[in-house]
Amino acid sequence: MELDKLKYPIGKYLHPAQVDAAIMQDWKERIAALPERLETAVGSLNNEQLDTPYRPGGWTVRQLVHHIADSHQNAHCRVRLTLTEEKPFIKPYDQDAWVALPYLQKLPLQPSLDILRGLHARWAALLDSLSPADFQRQYVHPEYGKTFSLEYVTGMYTWHGDHHLAHITQLKEREAWA
Repeated sequence: MELDKLKYPIGKYLHPAQVDAAIMQDWKERIAALPERLETAVGSLNNEQLDTPYRPGGWTVRQLVHHIADSHQNAHCRVRLTLTEEKPFIKPYDQDAWVALPYLQKLPLQPSLDILRGLHARWAALLDSLSPADFQRQYVHPEYGKTFSLEYVTGMYTWHGDHHLAHITQLKEREAWA
């Protein structure tokens, strides 16, 4: 399989030209459902499988799960900052350095799965409470030098969860893991 397909199993994120209520509802439902879908995907894996990279040079399944928890915690905080401040500058973080922290290399998945379960319940409730105007609020990402609307961020993080879930499920299929 070509490397680009292994890196982006569902393709790169493309924001729709127009986001209607049906698209937004789908995103909200997928954000709410991610923890259960992720738990199902990793629940039967042993430590050797969890420590298998999803592609050559890629993160292990264990690192992916811990990364999703880290990334989505940051995203949720950014959403809340955007709702309570006017165009805040968010703080970037080095995701590769975070996922390489030694304590994460053997940490069981359950702490990150627990974080995701609670976090996504809160995130879904937050998204359900927002008005269409709220989704147009923006934050500034200094690393990219541009602004991102909460509408964009919602779609992108929906994709992000699905993207990493596909890394895991496609690895399981390639390796014929139950």
